[in-house]
Formats: sequence, C-alpha cells, structure tokens
Amino acid sequence: MARKKAGPTRMDRRREAEAVEAKEGEKEVVADDDEDEDEDEDEDEDAEADGDADAEAEPEAADAEADDEDEKPKKKPKVKAVRKKKEPSAAKPKVKRTRAVKEVKMKAVWVVFDNSSKRLDTFAYNQKPEAEEFLAKKQEEKKGTCFMQLVKEQMDS
Repeated sequence: MARKKAGPTRMDRRREAEAVEAKEGEKEVVADDDEDEDEDEDEDEDAEADGDADAEAEPEAADAEADDEDEKPKKKPKVKAVRKKKEPSAAKPKVKRTRAVKEVKMKAVWVVFDNSSKRLDTFAYNQKPEAEEFLAKKQEEKKGTCFMQLVKEQMDS
C-alpha cells in the first residue's frame, strides 16, 4: 500500500509564513514612505502660504525639516539571510565507531536432571559415558524420571 501524503510539512508551513511576512514588511515600508512624503508636502505648502512675511524664517524652517527627518529613521525592509549549503569536505570521511562485543567463553557440559528439573550432577563434555552410568543408577534408585541434557555454561577465568 502506498502512503498517503498527510499535508504540508512543518517546513513548508514555515516557508509560507516567512513569505507572507516578507510581503507584509514590503507593504508597510512602502506605506511609511508615502506618509513621510505627504508630511513633507504639507510642510512645504505651509511654508509657501506664509510666504513673504517670514522670508528670513524659511531657512530655519528648512533646518527644522531636516532635523525632523533625521529624528525619524526610515524603516528598511527586513532581508532574511539565505544560508548557503556547506560543501562536504573530502579531507576526512567520518569514522563509524562500533563497540567491541565482550566475548564470553562458554563450555559444553552434560547435566543430569531429576523430574523437577533440579540438577543432580554435572559432567564435562568428554565424560559422557560416566554421565550415562550415573543416569542409569539414579533411574534404578528413584522410580521417577531422570534425564540428561547438554548445557552450555560460562567458563571460569
């Protein structure tokens, strides 16, 4: 069965949001610039209306307008930095580290069990005939069931 695509991923939604924010930021900057220009035009018209009476005041008014512009910093559009993908360096390949498996040495032994799986005796692997003799002897003594099994045990160091 093919997997259905659930919808836009988190990264897709993030890119869309950033694009919307960038567009809104551009609109705000354009609107702010238009308002500043309108204010400048209004001040110029006021200065012209005063006209001849304040001929000496015009340079001062021009200086005041320049000061107002300096006090109001224009908003600049936010520019997001685009990250460049790093080129893979061919100098050193990554070394994969693996843990060394701790080896546990095992040995095979013959174990004679009784009916309740209780160990009666243990014999080395090369002592199978002795283990069979012991098993036969226990089956005669106890009229229960005894059995012999090969078991792997951890070696003593």
